Amino acid sequence: MDAASGRTLALPEDASAHGHRIDALLATNHRLEGLLALVVLGWLALAVWRFHKARRAAADGGTRRSRTLVLALALVTFGVVDGTLFVRSLGYVDEVLWNFEVPVKHPDTVRLEVNARQWTWEARYAGEDGRFGTADDVVTWSDVRVPVGVPVWVQLSSTDVVHGLALPNFRVKLDAVPGRVNQTWFQAAREGTWEVACYQHCGTSHYKMRGTLTVMAPEAYRAWLREASRQATRAYDAADSAAHWGWAWKEAP
Repeated sequence: MDAASGRTLALPEDASAHGHRIDALLATNHRLEGLLALVVLGWLALAVWRFHKARRAAADGGTRRSRTLVLALALVTFGVVDGTLFVRSLGYVDEVLWNFEVPVKHPDTVRLEVNARQWTWEARYAGEDGRFGTADDVVTWSDVRVPVGVPVWVQLSSTDVVHGLALPNFRVKLDAVPGRVNQTWFQAAREGTWEVACYQHCGTSHYKMRGTLTVMAPEAYRAWLREASRQATRAYDAADSAAHWGWAWKEAP
Protein backbone atom coordinates (compact mmCIF):
# COMPACT_ATOMS: atom_id res chain seq x y z
CA MET A 1 0.00 0.00 0.00
CA ASP A 2 1.22 3.52 -0.88
CA ALA A 3 0.86 5.48 2.36
CA ALA A 4 1.14 8.82 0.57
CA SER A 5 -1.63 8.23 -1.94
CA GLY A 6 -3.75 5.77 0.03
CA ARG A 7 -3.68 3.36 -2.92
CA THR A 8 -3.58 -0.37 -2.41
CA LEU A 9 -3.45 -3.48 -4.55
CA ALA A 10 -6.32 -5.00 -2.59
CA LEU A 11 -9.93 -4.93 -3.75
CA PRO A 12 -12.10 -1.97 -2.69
CA GLU A 13 -13.71 -2.36 0.72
CA ASP A 14 -16.67 -4.72 0.59
CA ALA A 15 -19.74 -2.92 1.94
CA SER A 16 -22.28 -5.35 0.46
CA ALA A 17 -24.19 -8.17 2.10
CA HIS A 18 -23.24 -10.44 -0.82
CA GLY A 19 -19.96 -9.01 -2.08
CA HIS A 20 -17.90 -11.64 -0.27
CA ARG A 21 -19.12 -14.20 -2.81
CA ILE A 22 -17.60 -12.23 -5.69
CA ASP A 23 -14.37 -11.87 -3.71
CA ALA A 24 -14.32 -15.63 -3.07
CA LEU A 25 -14.64 -16.29 -6.81
CA LEU A 26 -11.74 -13.95 -7.54
CA ALA A 27 -9.63 -15.57 -4.81
CA THR A 28 -10.32 -19.04 -6.24
CA ASN A 29 -9.40 -17.80 -9.70
CA HIS A 30 -6.11 -16.36 -8.46
CA ARG A 31 -5.21 -19.56 -6.59
CA LEU A 32 -5.91 -21.74 -9.63
CA GLU A 33 -3.96 -19.39 -11.91
CA GLY A 34 -1.03 -19.41 -9.48
CA LEU A 35 -1.05 -23.21 -9.29
CA LEU A 36 -1.20 -23.47 -13.09
CA ALA A 37 1.72 -21.04 -13.46
CA LEU A 38 3.82 -23.10 -11.03
CA VAL A 39 3.05 -26.32 -12.91
CA VAL A 40 3.94 -24.79 -16.30
CA LEU A 41 7.15 -23.21 -15.03
CA GLY A 42 8.13 -26.43 -13.27
CA TRP A 43 7.48 -28.46 -16.39
CA LEU A 44 9.52 -25.99 -18.46
CA ALA A 45 12.42 -26.15 -16.00
CA LEU A 46 12.32 -29.95 -16.04
CA ALA A 47 12.34 -30.02 -19.85
CA VAL A 48 15.30 -27.62 -20.03
CA TRP A 49 17.27 -29.66 -17.47
CA ARG A 50 16.45 -33.03 -19.00
CA PHE A 51 16.85 -32.25 -22.69
CA HIS A 52 19.43 -29.44 -22.76
CA LYS A 53 21.97 -31.76 -24.41
CA ALA A 54 19.54 -33.49 -26.72
CA ARG A 55 19.72 -33.17 -30.47
CA ARG A 56 17.57 -30.55 -32.19
CA ALA A 57 13.95 -31.72 -32.28
CA ALA A 58 12.10 -31.91 -35.57
CA ALA A 59 9.37 -29.32 -36.00
CA ASP A 60 6.74 -31.92 -36.89
CA GLY A 61 4.44 -31.53 -33.88
CA GLY A 62 5.74 -34.61 -32.08
CA THR A 63 4.32 -38.08 -31.97
CA ARG A 64 0.65 -38.96 -31.82
CA ARG A 65 1.16 -40.00 -28.21
CA SER A 66 2.68 -36.64 -27.25
CA ARG A 67 -0.06 -34.71 -29.03
CA THR A 68 -2.72 -36.79 -27.29
CA LEU A 69 -1.08 -36.20 -23.92
CA VAL A 70 -0.89 -32.42 -24.43
CA LEU A 71 -4.50 -32.28 -25.59
CA ALA A 72 -5.69 -34.34 -22.62
CA LEU A 73 -3.78 -32.16 -20.16
CA ALA A 74 -5.21 -29.00 -21.77
CA LEU A 75 -8.76 -30.33 -21.51
CA VAL A 76 -8.30 -31.39 -17.88
CA THR A 77 -6.84 -27.97 -17.01
CA PHE A 78 -9.69 -26.20 -18.78
CA GLY A 79 -12.27 -28.37 -17.02
CA VAL A 80 -10.80 -27.88 -13.55
CA VAL A 81 -10.05 -24.14 -13.76
CA ASP A 82 -12.79 -22.75 -15.98
CA GLY A 83 -15.34 -25.41 -15.00
CA THR A 84 -14.98 -24.62 -11.30
CA LEU A 85 -15.35 -20.88 -11.89
CA PHE A 86 -18.28 -21.40 -14.27
CA VAL A 87 -20.26 -23.54 -11.84
CA ARG A 88 -19.65 -21.22 -8.89
CA SER A 89 -20.51 -18.16 -10.99
CA LEU A 90 -23.79 -19.73 -12.06
CA GLY A 91 -24.60 -20.34 -8.40
CA TYR A 92 -24.05 -16.66 -7.60
CA VAL A 93 -26.13 -15.56 -10.58
CA ASP A 94 -29.07 -17.81 -9.67
CA GLU A 95 -29.01 -17.22 -5.92
CA VAL A 96 -28.26 -13.49 -5.85
CA LEU A 97 -27.86 -11.52 -9.07
CA TRP A 98 -30.98 -12.76 -10.87
CA ASN A 99 -32.92 -13.73 -7.78
CA PHE A 100 -35.38 -10.85 -7.86
CA GLU A 101 -37.72 -12.69 -5.51
CA VAL A 102 -35.69 -11.16 -2.67
CA PRO A 103 -36.47 -7.49 -3.46
CA VAL A 104 -39.96 -8.37 -4.68
CA LYS A 105 -40.95 -10.00 -1.39
CA HIS A 106 -39.04 -7.79 1.05
CA PRO A 107 -41.48 -5.21 2.49
CA ASP A 108 -38.84 -2.47 2.87
CA THR A 109 -37.24 -2.77 -0.58
CA VAL A 110 -36.11 0.57 -2.01
CA ARG A 111 -37.09 0.98 -5.66
CA LEU A 112 -34.74 3.29 -7.52
CA GLU A 113 -34.81 4.50 -11.11
CA VAL A 114 -31.42 5.70 -12.39
CA ASN A 115 -30.99 7.67 -15.60
CA ALA A 116 -27.46 8.06 -16.96
CA ARG A 117 -26.59 11.07 -19.06
CA GLN A 118 -23.43 12.88 -20.08
CA TRP A 119 -22.05 13.28 -17.46
CA THR A 120 -24.13 12.65 -14.37
CA TRP A 121 -26.35 10.11 -12.66
CA GLU A 122 -29.97 11.07 -12.10
CA ALA A 123 -31.76 9.07 -9.43
CA ARG A 124 -35.54 9.02 -8.96
CA TYR A 125 -37.37 7.80 -5.87
CA ALA A 126 -41.11 7.41 -5.54
CA GLY A 127 -42.29 9.94 -2.94
CA GLU A 128 -44.71 9.53 -0.08
CA ASP A 129 -47.45 8.27 -2.42
CA GLY A 130 -45.25 5.27 -3.39
CA ARG A 131 -45.76 5.81 -7.14
CA PHE A 132 -43.31 6.92 -9.82
CA GLY A 133 -44.14 9.76 -12.19
CA THR A 134 -46.00 11.95 -9.71
CA ALA A 135 -45.34 15.40 -8.28
CA ASP A 136 -43.72 14.14 -5.09
CA ASP A 137 -41.00 12.09 -6.80
CA VAL A 138 -37.56 12.79 -5.35
CA VAL A 139 -34.88 13.38 -7.99
CA THR A 140 -31.19 13.73 -7.16
CA TRP A 141 -28.08 14.24 -9.27
CA SER A 142 -25.08 12.01 -8.63
CA ASP A 143 -26.25 11.68 -5.02
CA VAL A 144 -27.75 8.27 -4.26
CA ARG A 145 -29.01 7.53 -0.76
CA VAL A 146 -30.20 4.16 0.50
CA PRO A 147 -30.89 2.56 3.88
CA VAL A 148 -28.65 -0.08 5.36
CA GLY A 149 -29.78 -3.69 5.59
CA VAL A 150 -32.57 -3.72 2.98
CA PRO A 151 -32.59 -4.64 -0.74
CA VAL A 152 -32.12 -1.78 -3.20
CA TRP A 153 -33.76 -2.60 -6.53
CA VAL A 154 -32.20 -0.54 -9.32
CA GLN A 155 -33.71 -0.05 -12.77
CA LEU A 156 -31.28 1.71 -15.11
CA SER A 157 -31.43 3.40 -18.50
CA SER A 158 -29.60 6.11 -20.44
CA THR A 159 -30.63 9.32 -22.18
CA ASP A 160 -27.81 9.59 -24.71
CA VAL A 161 -25.03 6.98 -25.05
CA VAL A 162 -24.06 3.71 -23.39
CA HIS A 163 -22.83 4.25 -19.84
CA GLY A 164 -21.84 1.74 -17.17
CA LEU A 165 -23.06 2.01 -13.59
CA ALA A 166 -20.34 0.79 -11.22
CA LEU A 167 -20.58 0.46 -7.45
CA PRO A 168 -17.13 -1.01 -6.69
CA ASN A 169 -17.73 -1.39 -2.96
CA PHE A 170 -20.91 -3.38 -3.64
CA ARG A 171 -19.47 -5.47 -6.49
CA VAL A 172 -22.17 -4.16 -8.87
CA LYS A 173 -21.73 -3.29 -12.56
CA LEU A 174 -24.60 -2.73 -14.98
CA ASP A 175 -24.84 -1.27 -18.49
CA ALA A 176 -27.03 1.78 -19.06
CA VAL A 177 -28.38 1.47 -22.61
CA PRO A 178 -30.58 4.07 -24.37
CA GLY A 179 -34.09 2.76 -24.96
CA ARG A 180 -33.69 -0.17 -22.59
CA VAL A 181 -34.27 -0.62 -18.86
CA ASN A 182 -31.77 -2.96 -17.20
CA GLN A 183 -32.02 -3.94 -13.56
CA THR A 184 -30.11 -5.34 -10.65
CA TRP A 185 -30.23 -5.23 -6.86
CA PHE A 186 -27.86 -5.05 -3.94
CA GLN A 187 -27.97 -4.75 -0.17
CA ALA A 188 -25.67 -2.60 1.94
CA ALA A 189 -24.13 -4.21 5.01
CA ARG A 190 -22.94 -1.04 6.76
CA GLU A 191 -23.42 2.71 6.81
CA GLY A 192 -20.98 4.98 5.02
CA THR A 193 -20.30 6.87 1.80
CA TRP A 194 -18.89 5.24 -1.33
CA GLU A 195 -18.25 6.04 -4.98
CA VAL A 196 -20.60 5.74 -7.94
CA ALA A 197 -18.57 5.50 -11.14
CA CYS A 198 -19.02 5.00 -14.89
CA TYR A 199 -17.01 2.11 -16.37
CA GLN A 200 -17.89 2.71 -20.06
CA HIS A 201 -16.07 5.46 -21.94
CA CYS A 202 -18.99 7.78 -22.68
CA GLY A 203 -17.40 10.94 -24.06
CA THR A 204 -14.85 13.66 -23.42
CA SER A 205 -15.88 14.21 -19.78
CA HIS A 206 -16.25 10.53 -18.89
CA TYR A 207 -13.73 10.99 -16.09
CA LYS A 208 -16.10 13.48 -14.41
CA MET A 209 -19.02 11.06 -14.25
CA ARG A 210 -18.77 10.28 -10.57
CA GLY A 211 -21.26 10.36 -7.75
CA THR A 212 -21.70 9.26 -4.17
CA LEU A 213 -23.70 6.46 -2.64
CA THR A 214 -24.60 7.21 0.97
CA VAL A 215 -25.83 4.33 3.12
CA MET A 216 -27.92 5.63 6.01
CA ALA A 217 -29.67 4.26 9.06
CA PRO A 218 -33.27 3.33 8.12
CA GLU A 219 -34.78 6.05 10.33
CA ALA A 220 -32.47 8.72 8.87
CA TYR A 221 -33.25 7.55 5.33
CA ARG A 222 -37.01 7.72 5.89
CA ALA A 223 -36.70 11.20 7.37
CA TRP A 224 -34.60 12.37 4.41
CA LEU A 225 -36.97 10.88 1.84
CA ARG A 226 -40.04 12.34 3.56
CA GLU A 227 -38.60 15.87 3.64
CA ALA A 228 -37.20 15.61 0.09
CA SER A 229 -40.61 14.44 -1.15
CA ARG A 230 -42.34 17.42 0.43
CA GLN A 231 -39.83 19.82 -1.11
CA ALA A 232 -40.27 18.16 -4.51
CA THR A 233 -44.03 18.66 -4.30
CA ARG A 234 -43.60 22.36 -3.57
CA ALA A 235 -41.08 22.79 -6.40
CA TYR A 236 -42.97 20.69 -8.98
CA ASP A 237 -43.30 22.34 -12.41
CA ALA A 238 -45.52 20.50 -14.87
CA ALA A 239 -44.00 22.48 -17.77
CA ASP A 240 -40.44 21.33 -17.03
CA SER A 241 -40.40 18.38 -19.42
CA ALA A 242 -36.69 17.67 -18.90
CA ALA A 243 -37.35 16.91 -15.24
CA HIS A 244 -40.07 14.35 -15.98
CA TRP A 245 -37.88 11.56 -17.30
CA GLY A 246 -38.73 8.13 -15.97
CA TRP A 247 -40.71 5.02 -16.83
CA ALA A 248 -43.43 2.78 -15.47
CA TRP A 249 -41.78 0.57 -12.87
CA LYS A 250 -41.30 -3.02 -14.07
CA GLU A 251 -42.62 -5.08 -11.20
CA ALA A 252 -41.97 -8.37 -13.01
CA PRO A 253 -38.25 -8.90 -13.68
